[in-house]
Amino acid sequence: MTSGRGMVVGGMSVDTSATDDLQALAQALRARGWRLATAESCTGGLIAAACTSLAGSSDWFDRGFVTYSNEAKAQMLGVDPGLIVQHGAVSREVVCAMAAGALQHSRAHVAVAVTGIAGPGGAVPGKPVGTVWLATAVQGQQPLPRLLHCTGDRAAVRATTVTEAIAQLRRCAGETAPPAATR
Repeated sequence: MTSGRGMVVGGMSVDTSATDDLQALAQALRARGWRLATAESCTGGLIAAACTSLAGSSDWFDRGFVTYSNEAKAQMLGVDPGLIVQHGAVSREVVCAMAAGALQHSRAHVAVAVTGIAGPGGAVPGKPVGTVWLATAVQGQQPLPRLLHCTGDRAAVRATTVTEAIAQLRRCAGETAPPAATR
């Protein structure tokens, strides 16, 4: 749903730039004939909700995985539990495995994954509240991870993550050469 200030997803306001990026993402995916999958932990499906808030999203949105627990990351996306034990669920390694797993377990050409600490609890040494790892992946290419340091309360961390994920997807879909082999 959109409002004068942007989009409202899951009761949270997401800024206008995210709405513009989402429209551009949809257009880029349609132009390429690509489909998108999401793998979400700390956002709990909000990226998928933002995508499917657009009419016609069934043309380009394939599916969303909400993998809040470590068990879900392993079962639904094929993330190696040893990777989670070694690096933690909120890590570059795990988010890249989530993005790759979303591609492997879908018919998508591009995927985004997020895992983080939205708060107010959950912080551990070296990973304060607001620590979020985001990765985009395109078929046939290595995932592109990015570390976010979000501020604010739980809703703000989640809204910022949605905005950043959509922006990174837009760049990925608009600037990446099409994969050699499509699914």
